[in-house]
Amino acid sequence: METLKQKIRDLAELYSTNLKKQIKQRKEEMLSDDNSHHLIYRVLGISNEEGKIIDEYQNTGRFLYKYAGTFLEEAATMCLKYKYPNGEKTKVVNNIGQKPKTFEIDFLNGNDAIEVKWRDATTDGDHITKEHTRVQVISSYDYTPVRIMFYYPQREQAIKIQQTLKTLYTGVGGKYYGGDEAWDFLKTYTGIDLKNILTEIANNNNKVSGN
Repeated sequence: METLKQKIRDLAELYSTNLKKQIKQRKEEMLSDDNSHHLIYRVLGISNEEGKIIDEYQNTGRFLYKYAGTFLEEAATMCLKYKYPNGEKTKVVNNIGQKPKTFEIDFLNGNDAIEVKWRDATTDGDHITKEHTRVQVISSYDYTPVRIMFYYPQREQAIKIQQTLKTLYTGVGGKYYGGDEAWDFLKTYTGIDLKNILTEIANNNNKVSGN
């Protein structure tokens, strides 16, 4: 277990280092950006200084969201792999429609076809159609579709999409775990309390930074 914890710590350090590097590089690039669009900001009552800050946070925020999601999904998969070393990422052919040609299963363990998501904030109706096809295809291979999503989206429409997806999963005999249920499922399924491990890492970072 200590080996796994160290691997997750190392993964967190790697992602943190790369994230800071990407943010630093983007901030340097923004120094030479064309800010002529700030005219429209000023028309809407946003000063040039405020506009620069907004642009900076918008750009760096995209990196943070991407790195946070990829890190958590990879850390969760590490826990699954630690408990079930024979489990693996795999693809199944779409035997219902033409697009996409295949669907990827993040972690296939026996009959459990587990999809790992940190958060899904989509409001695209096509997303429901794709997911509907996805769970049907996976079920046709006699796998049980399992979706674990650690954080719910904030917007009402996106939340409704997730409620619809939960209905889709349960409708084909699959399982859907969101929010606290996702953390609990991972802990029960693997015996590893990932949330506690990540909390320890975060608290240690706060101590080091003095926050």
